[in-house]
Amino acid sequence: MKPQAKATLLALIAILLWSTVATAFKIALNEISVLLTLFYVSLFSTVFLFVIIVFQNRTSEILNFNRNQVFSSAVLGFLNPFSYYIILFAAYSMLPAQLAQPLNYTWPVMLVLLSIPILKQKISKLGFIAILISFFGVVFISLKDSFSFKLDNPFGVFLAIISSVFWALFWIYNLKDKRDEVVKLFFNFLFGFIFISILVLATSEFKMLSLNGLLAVLYISLFETSITFVLWLKALKLSTSSEKISNLVFISPFISLIFIHFILGEKIYITTFIGLTLIIIGILFQQYLSFRNRKQINQSIY
Repeated sequence: MKPQAKATLLALIAILLWSTVATAFKIALNEISVLLTLFYVSLFSTVFLFVIIVFQNRTSEILNFNRNQVFSSAVLGFLNPFSYYIILFAAYSMLPAQLAQPLNYTWPVMLVLLSIPILKQKISKLGFIAILISFFGVVFISLKDSFSFKLDNPFGVFLAIISSVFWALFWIYNLKDKRDEVVKLFFNFLFGFIFISILVLATSEFKMLSLNGLLAVLYISLFETSITFVLWLKALKLSTSSEKISNLVFISPFISLIFIHFILGEKIYITTFIGLTLIIIGILFQQYLSFRNRKQINQSIY
C-alpha cells in the first residue's frame, strides 16, 4: 500500500473511532458524575499512553525533562484534560449529544478568534464572514428543532461553546512545546489526573464503577485520546500533505450523528443538520482563505 493510501486509511479509522465517542460520553455520564467520568478517563488515558510510549521504546523521553517542561505540562494539563473535559462533560450531561457534539466543534472558529489577541494574527473581512457563517450554524443547532428562537437549555449551550474555547487555548499553547506529541499528551493527562483527583477527594464523590460505566470510560480512554490520537499522528506523518488528511476530520460530526441516533435513540433535528453544515462550511471557508494567503506569500517570495 502506498504511503498516502495508508495515511488516508489510518485517518479514516481514527475519524470513525472519534465519531463514536459522543455516544460513549452520554453512556458514561448516565452512570456516573461529570467529575468521576473525568477521574477514570484521566486515569486510564494516562496508563494507556504510558503503555504506548513503552511499546514505542521511548520511555527515556518521559524521564528526561526540565523545570520549564514540567510547568508547561501542568498548565496544559489544567487546560486539557482538566478544565476542557469538566466543561464538555457538563455540557453533555445537560444537552442531547446531537447538540453538545457539534457545538463543541466550533473550536477551529475559536482558534481563529483567539489567535488575534494571543498570536497577533490579522483576519480579513472574508475571514469574519466565514466566522459569521459558523456562528449562524451555532444558532441553528441551539434552536433544537424549534424556530421560535428560544433556547431550551442556554447554560448547556454556553458550556458546549466555552469548551471549544479551552480546546483552542490548549491548541495554541501546545504548539509552543516542541516535545513529541504523545509524550506531551501523557504528561498532560498525568497532571490532569492529579488535578481531578484532588477535586474528587475534596468533594467526596469517589465511588466504584458499574460494568456499563467501566466499559464506557475504558472506551473513551482508548478511542478519544490514546490509540486514536496515535493513529491520527501516524496518518499525518505518512501523508504527502497535512491538508489532505486534516479536512477529512470534518466527516466525523456527521458520522457521529448516525451513532447518536441508532445507539442513543435521539431523533436528529433538522436544525442540528443545518447548523452543523453551516459550521463546517464556515471552517472550510476559513481554511481556504488561510491556504490562499499562504500561497500568495510563497509566490511573492519566489
